[in-house]
Amino acid sequence: MGLLTAATVVLLVCIACLLSITAWRRKSGKGKMPPGPSPLPILGTMMQVKPKDLANTLRKLSEEYGPVFTVHLGPDPVVVLHGHDVVKEALIDRADEFAARGHMPIGDRANNGLGIIFSNNKEWLEVRRFALTTLRNFGMGKRSIEQRIQEESEHLLEEINKTNGAPFDPTFMLSSAVSNIICSIIFGKRYDYQDKKFLALLANMNSIAKMMNSHWGQVHSMFSKIMDYLPGPHNKIFTEFDVLKAFVSEEVKIHQASLDPSSPQDFIDCFLSKMQEEKENPNSSFHMENLITSAFDLFIAGTETTSTTVRYGLLLLLKHPKIQEKVQEEIDRVIGRSRRPCVADRTQMPYTDAVVHEIQRFIALVPLALPHTVIKDTNFREYIIPKGTTIFPVISSVLYDKKEFPNPNEFNPEHFLKENGTFRKSDLFMPFSAGKRICPGEGLARMEIFLLVATILQNFTLKSVVDPQELDITPTLSGTTNIPRAYQLCALPR
Repeated sequence: MGLLTAATVVLLVCIACLLSITAWRRKSGKGKMPPGPSPLPILGTMMQVKPKDLANTLRKLSEEYGPVFTVHLGPDPVVVLHGHDVVKEALIDRADEFAARGHMPIGDRANNGLGIIFSNNKEWLEVRRFALTTLRNFGMGKRSIEQRIQEESEHLLEEINKTNGAPFDPTFMLSSAVSNIICSIIFGKRYDYQDKKFLALLANMNSIAKMMNSHWGQVHSMFSKIMDYLPGPHNKIFTEFDVLKAFVSEEVKIHQASLDPSSPQDFIDCFLSKMQEEKENPNSSFHMENLITSAFDLFIAGTETTSTTVRYGLLLLLKHPKIQEKVQEEIDRVIGRSRRPCVADRTQMPYTDAVVHEIQRFIALVPLALPHTVIKDTNFREYIIPKGTTIFPVISSVLYDKKEFPNPNEFNPEHFLKENGTFRKSDLFMPFSAGKRICPGEGLARMEIFLLVATILQNFTLKSVVDPQELDITPTLSGTTNIPRAYQLCALPR
C-alpha cells in the first residue's frame, strides 16, 4: 500500500510538472509573456536562478533569452528588463505605465501599503510629493543642508581622530554621520556617536540590510505566502522594523507636545501640520500611521544606502591607493587644507567627481532597483506583460554597459573623464534608478557622498591593514543590495 501511495505521489508530481511546463510554453513567446526557462511547480526556476548572486544569474540568462525575459522566483513570474535600452524604455519613456511598486513581501508586510518606498496609488503619490517639497524646504539641494553635512563632517573627523591611527571598522562611524544628517531633517536633532540608543538603532538597520540579503530573506521573498506562517530567523527582521518604528513613534509624540504650526522645525512638524489642515477629510493620506511609516522610510533609506556607499567607497580607495593619492592631490590644489570642501568645489574637481561616480557605478548598490509592476495588461516590445506582474529593471546591467563603460568590471575613474581630463556625464549613470520611482533623496545622497569622501581624504590618508592586493572588493551579500565585506583601516592624519 505504501509503495502504491508513493508511486501515485510521484506520478502526480510528474503530471503537475508537465502541465506547468506546457502552460508556461503556451503563455510565452511573441504576443505573449516574454520567454524564459521553464518553471517547475512551486519552485519556479530556482534551478537556473541563484538568489545569492541574482544580478549575475540574470545577466547570463539575458545572453540566452534576450533583454526581456521571464523567470519564476518561487511560483510567481517576474519579467526581467536587462540592458540600458529596455530599462530606459520602461522607466523613462513609458514612466506612467511602469511607475507602480512591485510586490516586495518584506516591505509590504512591514509597511502595510503605507509610506513612500513600498506603497502605490494616491497615498504614495501625495506623500512622496509632500516629502520632496518638505525636504527641499529644509534645504535638500540648497545651502542649508550643505552646512548640515559640513557640520556633521566635523563630528566625523573628531571620531576618526580618536582612533590615533589604529585599525578600526568604519561601519558605525559612517552610519552615525550619515544618519545624523537625515535625523536633523526628520527629527530636528542629531545624536552623539556614543549614544547607546542611537547605536542600537543603527545596528537594527544594519541587521535589516543583512537579513534582507540573506538566504532566509531571499527564501521569504520567493515563498512569502508560506514563510509568513512558519517560524524561523526570517521573522526577526520584522522585530527590527518594529523597534525602529517605535523609536519614530516616540519622536512623533514629543513633536506633538511642542508643535507650533506657524514655525515647523523638521519633517515631522510639517507632516503634523498637514494632518491638522486635513483633519476634516476622511480620505486624507495624512494620518498618524502614514506619518510614522513615511518618517521611518526616510530614516532608514537616508541612513543605510548612503553610509553603505561611502563604506564601500573607502574600501575601493584602500584597494587602489594611487587613485586615493590623485584625489588628495586635487583636493590640495583646489581646496587646500585650511577650509572645508563645499559642493561648489565639485565643478573644479573633475577627478574627485569621477571617483565618486565610479564608486556608485562599480558597486551598483541596488543592482535590480526595487521591483516595479504594471497596473494593467501592457504591450511591451512584442510581448504582453499581464497586470500585476513583478518587473525587475536590472540597474546593474546599465551601470555595467560595455559600450559606455569599457572594462566595466574594473574600478576605473576614467569611465567618467574625457581625454582632456574634464568630467564626462553619462545618461547611463542611474544608481538611484530612474523615472517616477527614482530615489527621492538623490540630491541629498550625492552631496553627502562627495562631501564626506572629500573631507575624509583632505584630512587623512587611508591605509589597509593587509596588502591592498589581498582586499576582496566583491560584495559579501548580493540580493536587494550589494553589501561590502567587513574590513578595517588605519586613518593617518595628513
